[in-house]
Amino acid sequence: MVVLFLIQLVVIVVRIFTLLVLAHVVLSYILDPFHPARRWVDRVVEPMLMPIRRVIPLVGMIDFSPLVLLILVQILGMIVTKILGSFL
Repeated sequence: MVVLFLIQLVVIVVRIFTLLVLAHVVLSYILDPFHPARRWVDRVVEPMLMPIRRVIPLVGMIDFSPLVLLILVQILGMIVTKILGSFL
């Protein structure tokens, strides 16, 4: 029972984080960098994007670090749910 709760919690956290990264990308196009909503999302997402940006440079004017972060979060979520699922 606890394991199912933990699996659901991991799935919810991955979904919320995915939405935050997508919001970060969209807000970077439509809001001023000093807007409070954008600053809040940036404070949550940017610390995880910075190490990826050091490894993967910009391609022209395109930043692929949010895409890489989304892929890594999805993979990590699947690994954690598989490990927790093995305890059932």
